Formats: sequence, structure tokens, C-alpha cells
Amino acid sequence: MPHFIIECSQDILQQKTPDEIMDAVYESAESTGLFAVNDIKVRLQPYTYFRLGDQKKNFLHVFGYIMEGRSTEQKSHLSKQICTQLTALLPEASFLSVNISEFEAATYSNKALINPENKNQNRHFGL
Repeated sequence: MPHFIIECSQDILQQKTPDEIMDAVYESAESTGLFAVNDIKVRLQPYTYFRLGDQKKNFLHVFGYIMEGRSTEQKSHLSKQICTQLTALLPEASFLSVNISEFEAATYSNKALINPENKNQNRHFGL
């Protein structure tokens, strides 16, 4: 936790490499101090087929999923930090946006949480 999934048009990757884009998101998330560095996960999915409005040629959107418990101000700062970094990196992008959503702790599960040896329900158990 957190997970940042970047969706973009394929041609965005002609402007910057996937690593440059993912690093910008990772470093932005890290700079907020909201997450343990080892917990941040970033993925990128380019799209060949998409439809946009008139005169718009490409897009990039970041879906951020974080564990509940941060304030609206913290989530807003995170979103703006990522958007600012990506806007500087990709000034020619037609659409560039970020949204942050929360995982509900009560409905979240992972491999550590289902481990019978994890008596304290630590989601980082054994990692």
C-alpha cells in the first residue's frame, strides 16, 4: 500500500520512458512522507485504442489507492504533488489527471493478513 496505477495513451511513451513516468509518481508519493518507501507500488498501462474529445491527442491518468486514515488535505496534497510533477515532465499531454481513493481497512486483505501465524493482523507480517 499504496498502489498507483498509471493509464496513458501509447504515444505518451514517445515523450518520456515508462521508467521516467513511474519514477515521477513514485518520488512524488515518497516526498509527501505519507508512506513507507518500501510500500509504494507503481504500475503503468499504455493504451493503443482510446477516444478523446476534439483536438485532444493523448492522455495520462493516475489512479491512486491508499489505505484509509489520511486527511482530505493530505490526499489533496498527494494528488496535486503527483499532478505537478507529471505536468512538468509531460507539458504536451492533452489530458493529465490524478485521483486518490481509499481502501477500507475492514474489507482489505492480503497474504500477510491471512497467514495463521499473524496473530496481530499486521498487514506487513512476514514481508
